[in-house]
Amino acid sequence: MSAAPEPLDPPQLADLPAPPEAAPAPEAETAARADDAAQAAGRTAGELARAAERKAAALLAPPAPTRLGDVVPAPERVEPDATADYLLAADAVIRVSADPAAVAVAGQLAALLRPATGYPLPVTDAATPVPSGGIALDLSGEAALGAEGYRLDITTDGVRIAAGTAAGLFHGVQTLRQLLPAAVESATPVTERWVLPGGSILDRPRYPHRGAMLDVARHFFGVTDVLRVIDHLARYKLNRLHLHLTDDQGWRIAIDSWPRLATVGGAGAVGEAPGGYYTRADYQRIVAYAADRHITVIPEIDLPGHTHAALTAYGELAPDRVAPPPYTGTEVGFSYVDPASERTYDFVADVLGEIAALTPGRWLHIGGDEAFKVPAEVYAAFVERVQRIVAGLGREVIGWHQIAPAAHADRRILQWWGTTGEDPVTAEAVSRGARLILSPGNHAYLDMKYAPATPIGHDWAGLIDVRRAYDWDPASHLAGVPAEAVLGVEAPLWTESVTTLAEIEFMLFPRLPAIAELGWSPRSTHDWGAFRERLAGHGPRWATAGIAYHRCPKLPWPATPPVPAPRRPSPGTEPAEPSPVSRSGEPPVRPGTAPDRG
Repeated sequence: MSAAPEPLDPPQLADLPAPPEAAPAPEAETAARADDAAQAAGRTAGELARAAERKAAALLAPPAPTRLGDVVPAPERVEPDATADYLLAADAVIRVSADPAAVAVAGQLAALLRPATGYPLPVTDAATPVPSGGIALDLSGEAALGAEGYRLDITTDGVRIAAGTAAGLFHGVQTLRQLLPAAVESATPVTERWVLPGGSILDRPRYPHRGAMLDVARHFFGVTDVLRVIDHLARYKLNRLHLHLTDDQGWRIAIDSWPRLATVGGAGAVGEAPGGYYTRADYQRIVAYAADRHITVIPEIDLPGHTHAALTAYGELAPDRVAPPPYTGTEVGFSYVDPASERTYDFVADVLGEIAALTPGRWLHIGGDEAFKVPAEVYAAFVERVQRIVAGLGREVIGWHQIAPAAHADRRILQWWGTTGEDPVTAEAVSRGARLILSPGNHAYLDMKYAPATPIGHDWAGLIDVRRAYDWDPASHLAGVPAEAVLGVEAPLWTESVTTLAEIEFMLFPRLPAIAELGWSPRSTHDWGAFRERLAGHGPRWATAGIAYHRCPKLPWPATPPVPAPRRPSPGTEPAEPSPVSRSGEPPVRPGTAPDRG
């Protein structure tokens, strides 16, 4: 059976110009042409000599340690050229199109490469950037590459990344990063041969929505932790960060018109953990940091249920007008704001209005799940009114799939987290115009345990090892839903049992890249055997970067992750200790504790 059309299907491969190929010519004619081309590009005799030296060295050098096809997510098209490996030299320059957004990407590339290489890697802009022995980022305007696609060409004379947008350039930079030796993740200079495998990559995303959700309500995570998570998303070309900002245990965003939401509602967390909240400046810092990495923040204010923390701060919102004591447990479905009170809608309008003013993205997530104590018809009327509030703010509404029975709102998105492939209510909402983000609980919920012995996480949706996270197809997963209604995928991480950044990373890696590949790569590239090999090769990168991760036994991890040798050690200093790596299925141990065996 042929595959269903992919949503927002990009132009077919035939629509793209083929990568340039050098025509054969006699030696003298080739040299003359190269000289003419070089002079036309303004290259000096010294640059020509260095180019010839690089080509000669490439013929004698060993091949690049990384293969062109080792990228995660898998690119759309890979064309290796074993004769065209490129060695990044100390005098390399990054040349970039004279556009502020492109220049910003070039600066990010330099910042990624300078710590490990120790090279200066100056950035210079140009009307038509060419590698000239270095790296060129060309904002070429190729419409066929779409909003996020790129083309990467690696030759002995340098690297060229071409894209129609700065986002495409940024994604190309992440691929370039993966093609360098794992030691590039070192925070200090190391001795390494910085060689890239020759050839060409053409790459565009399958889906426009590729995201992860971080629950900061059950346990609070500070700004620097969230920024670290954003870096992890960017590494694998994810472009949405969904922040679950409010729940029964805590309210995590300051609202000027309702100040006790943060100061009172944000004071607690699950168990005895400390609370906290983001000031307006904190939140804006997160949003800006994500935007710099071409990631859109989607804030969620969960309504009408999961609102105990809000009721603790403002009892007037409760059905009985009595503020309950703080809640630090993990049960769900018992709390709700009064849907019959006009004061509730004042609250919703004020909160969503302030959040919208702080969030440049066009989506507001209104939650909507597990409001078990609200009658169905009352619940539907509440959701419909809140949808109108969101529309009045000029934004598009997202809600968990429980909002499906409510009347359709223009461009409404449902986030589906079911555990079977059958959901007639959601399918009917799609027939009325709703679109879907798929987060199936038994494939994409990253708070599920890897295996029975995993000491943190849950298992109500099943155990999710890497293969289970990878082996499903968003286009055909939900019966009765056409492929074109699927906007993409999202991996939620709920944090009832997750309390530290190291534990976040342990639950994300290595499953997050699996979800990222489902969202980015063409279905034709889907192959578990090939993916597990590519993914395992990233273990040394994570170890070098200090990322805590779970060494799943079903992946062929390198036996001993290489430890880069310091290139210029600083006398009298000790390197920072990286985050721990789990080698036995256990999460990283929290300082001063032992893993819970209960």
